[in-house]
Amino acid sequence: MDDASNVFGEPLAPCCLDPLTGFYRTGSCATGPEDRGAHVVCARITREFLDYSAAHGNDLVTAVPEAAFPGLKPGDQWCLCAARWAEAYAAGVAPPVILAATHRRALDVVPFDALKRHALDLV
Repeated sequence: MDDASNVFGEPLAPCCLDPLTGFYRTGSCATGPEDRGAHVVCARITREFLDYSAAHGNDLVTAVPEAAFPGLKPGDQWCLCAARWAEAYAAGVAPPVILAATHRRALDVVPFDALKRHALDLV
């Protein structure tokens, strides 16, 4: 894993422990060289996002136990791939985010203003 800083340059806050999220399943959106999908955006999952994701070939509802993936439902918090969140943003269905738990590497893909417009922790 790399230096875990959030989009503010502060220590990365946990995203979710139940279900246990993150590429490394530590509850945080920490990343590293093995995380080719950049699972760095901490989001609160919505039905609209789940439907959008499924329609684009990524079923996030069905559990995959061998990958320690529990399957998601609306209201769960999960570390999403930055590129997928950006695609959903462009389509108008991006789920809300928790900036304190979103890794700074998200900014390589997603403009800060887009994340900020969807932030739960700035409300």
